[in-house]
Amino acid sequence: EVDATLPNYEIMCMIRDFRASLDYRPLTTADLIEEHRICVCVRARPLNKKELTAKDLDVITIPSKDVVMVHEPKQKVDLTRFLENQTFRFDYAFDEHSTNEMVYRFTAQPLVETIFERGMATCFAYGQTGSGKTHTMGGDFSGKNQDCSKGIYALSARDVFLMLKKPAYKKLELQVFATFFEIYSGKVFDLLNRKAKLRVLEDGKQQVQVVGLHEREVKCTEDVLKLIEVGNSCRTSGQTSANAHSSRSHAVFQIILRRRGKVHGKFSLIDLAGNERGADTSSADRQTRLEGAEINKSLLALKECIRALGRNKPHTPFRASKLTQVLRDSFIGENSRTCMIATISPGMASCENTLNTLRYANRVKEFGISPSDIPFSHGRSGGGRSELSPTYEVKELPVDPTAMENRPGALIEQLEVLEAQWGVGSSPQRDDLKLLCEQNEEEVSPQLFNFHEAVSQLVEMEEQVLEDHKAVFQESIRWLEDEKVLLEMTDEVDYDVESYATELEQILDQKIDILTELRDKVKSFRSALQEEEQASKQITPKRPRAL
Repeated sequence: EVDATLPNYEIMCMIRDFRASLDYRPLTTADLIEEHRICVCVRARPLNKKELTAKDLDVITIPSKDVVMVHEPKQKVDLTRFLENQTFRFDYAFDEHSTNEMVYRFTAQPLVETIFERGMATCFAYGQTGSGKTHTMGGDFSGKNQDCSKGIYALSARDVFLMLKKPAYKKLELQVFATFFEIYSGKVFDLLNRKAKLRVLEDGKQQVQVVGLHEREVKCTEDVLKLIEVGNSCRTSGQTSANAHSSRSHAVFQIILRRRGKVHGKFSLIDLAGNERGADTSSADRQTRLEGAEINKSLLALKECIRALGRNKPHTPFRASKLTQVLRDSFIGENSRTCMIATISPGMASCENTLNTLRYANRVKEFGISPSDIPFSHGRSGGGRSELSPTYEVKELPVDPTAMENRPGALIEQLEVLEAQWGVGSSPQRDDLKLLCEQNEEEVSPQLFNFHEAVSQLVEMEEQVLEDHKAVFQESIRWLEDEKVLLEMTDEVDYDVESYATELEQILDQKIDILTELRDKVKSFRSALQEEEQASKQITPKRPRAL
């Protein structure tokens, strides 16, 4: 019944034969919801119109409630094709038939109670552009229009209002507020206030404040849906190779419970930027490069922060990116819980991105896997190696000790050179970036680290220059007024020439000092722009580790 002239006909037959040997036991609503401090799950979407038109193959199989298999087509030296079946295990695996309701039930719903118990909860959707993140978080799309009531944002809000009515919580007299902002290229924009740019500051108690962020009080689910619609309509989209309507920003929607004005609990729901954008750091266009660097850095930092949460580590490198800095209060404290929904595209064309997504999710919470996890039907065991390729990162790879010795030292030296050039000491941001790159040595080459350094330097300087420029602008207005008074003075018949000359000289000296200072800053900012360009050309794209 299948067209044998299809380009991938033999691969399709191999996948079909493999699937026929499985005994499917997918997740159902009858399954128990387990308690996890960190829950990591995967959701595969069905093939979309574009993939079906291109006759793309579905290479994802989800045989049981926690196993995902990727059938990666490979070619031998003699050009015969074979399948490499890579297997991953997670807390839950949702196949293409799962609804948003179902995903919500196992992932975000258990977290709603946390915020009533004075906790912090976070829920992330992670994956390549077009794999279903915004669909999962924001709701079903029909064409361009999104039905917000079917997304995890709205389902969470619905449950928050239901919980409020419970007697135990009713007496607390909690108020519900919502914020919605996006983080784009290391800057924070308020989606509920016409995309006003916000500043993120850390106060003396190490609490991170987003200055000027609008919190709206919400009384019912409808209020929340209205806010989501307002926010979604002004999110940043741009073109990546993966999708014309790519989400290039992280969208953060927060439901905040307050009791007598104080925060009682907070639920942050985050629709992350497309993870394939992190690889855009070598693009020719600076804006794309900076976006890519910021996304790459924030996803690495996010992974480390969640891992540290699971191990109760004392220090998390949260200052390495704006995303983790803003969410800092959610990664500390005994009562923090998080869940990550990794979304994957099923097509063979997306195979590399899909594997990258699964590897990332696997690193957030490391699951081992054994052949018995794969439900083969009628007593057929995984006979021989070809049946079951080892999953990523079950065994640690042997490391060449000599290679490792050369790395960190070289890194530190390059850093010192940079610090000498810039005349900058270390800042908490830079220390965290250093720590982050050391923790992810196999993904971050020294060149990529230098690039990240140059980018964060650039971002810091940009803020400084803008601030100074605004100050000079304000000052100029004052000078104009002073000069006007001076000139009016000269209209008098017998004005005091001495004081006129003295005052004018004072004004001019002031101008020269302030403008020279600004000009010097702009000069070094321009050289920082060139540094960034140079650094981006040094990056050699790293392949993921061999399996």
